[in-house]
Amino acid sequence: MSETQDKGLAADARSAGARVGLTSDQIIINGGRPLRGRIEVRGAKNLATKAMVAALLGQTTSVLRNVPNISDVRVVAGLLALHGVVISKGDDDEWILNPENVERAHMADIDAHAGSSRIPILFCGPLLHRLGEAFIPDLGGCRIGDRPIDFHLNALRKFGAQVAKLSNGISLTAPNGLKGANIELPYPSVGATEQVLLTAVLADGQTELRNAAIEPEIVDLICVLQKMGAIITMEPNRVIFIEGVKSLRGYNHRAIFDRNEVASWASAALATNGDIFVVGAKQEEMMTFLNIYRKVGGDFAIEDDGIRFWRGAKKLTPVVVETDVHPGFMTDWQQPLVVALTMAEGVSKIHETVYENRFGFTDALNKMGAKIEVYKDGLDDGTRRVKRREFEQAAVISGPTKLTGANIEVPDLRGGFSHLIAALTATGQSEVSNIGIISRGYENFIEKLKTLGADFIYEG
Repeated sequence: MSETQDKGLAADARSAGARVGLTSDQIIINGGRPLRGRIEVRGAKNLATKAMVAALLGQTTSVLRNVPNISDVRVVAGLLALHGVVISKGDDDEWILNPENVERAHMADIDAHAGSSRIPILFCGPLLHRLGEAFIPDLGGCRIGDRPIDFHLNALRKFGAQVAKLSNGISLTAPNGLKGANIELPYPSVGATEQVLLTAVLADGQTELRNAAIEPEIVDLICVLQKMGAIITMEPNRVIFIEGVKSLRGYNHRAIFDRNEVASWASAALATNGDIFVVGAKQEEMMTFLNIYRKVGGDFAIEDDGIRFWRGAKKLTPVVVETDVHPGFMTDWQQPLVVALTMAEGVSKIHETVYENRFGFTDALNKMGAKIEVYKDGLDDGTRRVKRREFEQAAVISGPTKLTGANIEVPDLRGGFSHLIAALTATGQSEVSNIGIISRGYENFIEKLKTLGADFIYEG
């Protein structure tokens, strides 16, 4: 590929980064038709975007494969291009990232390109190593609860970063370089764990991280960094040791599949009484979800190239779910599953222990005929297995209820997909607006709905 083509693709990445959504922002769905067919999921949003940031740490070109075509990836590509990373495309799902000429970017440009993404905070460690400074714009993203960046900033301070609050964001500098540190997270935050990993690999000395997140996407990021030359050891009990090295090279890596998208389509099959084969899904990373899925009344078949999901029982069974960090039931899985639980015969409970405001999407489901009561301070339950958190919430779903079509607006990424499922399940017609948010994490979901036989009108 020529240098001219490379520059053109980088420019495309910049403009794409400013666009977070679809051409049309609404879809009209005629519900009541089972979803049936075969679709494919590609790399996880929660790995692909972080691996792209990791490319900043290398001295040579990185190649990331199995990259999903989602707006969050385009946002990161735009931010990388602003910092001088030359971006080109290989095959359909391959991104080539050349960081040899990293440079400073204007604050206003970073702010404009970041849009609703919180990914800029993970640029801090790599940019402090490469440039000695970094900037975080005011963070947006889904309104599902307080996501303080204190965990990130406190960790960066321990590495030696100096933090200054500005009117339009936060400025960080590292006049004396970054040094290894002993860090214990108050909560096993995925984002804060990624921050420590991306910062510690080039810090001077050893870093010990306690109470780390251990999600499969975290392990996959560690694999990326190890390919680049990092020395990282995972110990029992959420402890990670990172020995800083002098330099890192580029990587060639295939991203882990998107567990959240798999769970979402599985829930759609359950709610619509459909039959969906998800190419790319793997059993090991989905075990916790598969257990709950079976308890509700869903069934599945594991194949070498994916997992088939369908409703295995005529009547769905209520369940009690407690969201938790890995290896627990992911918070991103509960929202799509709630739609199916409105059809279960009895009372289901969802204890949300990760985010304190993730049940806003249920307002639309109640409007459609569901009976869901949200307890903003959570519920006491003697059978709890996950430690109660101070700001947790709970939802009680009474069923079975029939959903009817309505005009609803997408509130956030996962809640938005649950609204799609509800509209596909409901009797009558629904108009779902603000669907651009869904494109942040679901690749080509409109085309996938067509493939699965959904009845809808979309003029994008």
